[in-house]
Amino acid sequence: MATAVTTMRQVDDFLALKRLAVVGVSRDPKHFSYVLWQELRQRGYEAIPVNPNTTELDGQRCHARVQDIQPPVQGVLVMTPPSATGLVVRDCIDACIGHVWLHKGAGGGPGAVDPAAVKLAQEHGIELVVGQCPYMFLPGTPFFHGVHGALRKLTGGYPKSAPAAPGAQS
Repeated sequence: MATAVTTMRQVDDFLALKRLAVVGVSRDPKHFSYVLWQELRQRGYEAIPVNPNTTELDGQRCHARVQDIQPPVQGVLVMTPPSATGLVVRDCIDACIGHVWLHKGAGGGPGAVDPAAVKLAQEHGIELVVGQCPYMFLPGTPFFHGVHGALRKLTGGYPKSAPAAPGAQS
């Protein structure tokens, strides 16, 4: 089973990207994936929806697969069931995407995390954020997301700073 430890550098690097695909955006405006996609858009991200079951969301073209997006995105936020994550990671490899975030929220369950997909991404040098929710890292998010982040810190599930490189000066 592949494991991945996410560092704050990986989180920060991903959130510094401005052109992102959000794979698994629901057509339901009340669904968490739709709300997060809208939040990213409101924060100035060019967040492009990916859902093979529709061609448009909120007046924006929706793509069936990541590699259909032109020009290509810089990163991909995956909000699919784990059973679909491997295909999404393969699509990211085909589209030469170097940053992928496998979402997991506070509700328990695996979120989009699939161990085989994590291993595949690692084998292809993709920078991964695994098992985190972007809301915990976006400034000024609602109270609940701050509590979620605090609980993750208490339980050891919050990303740590990357260790210093050998021989690096403090």
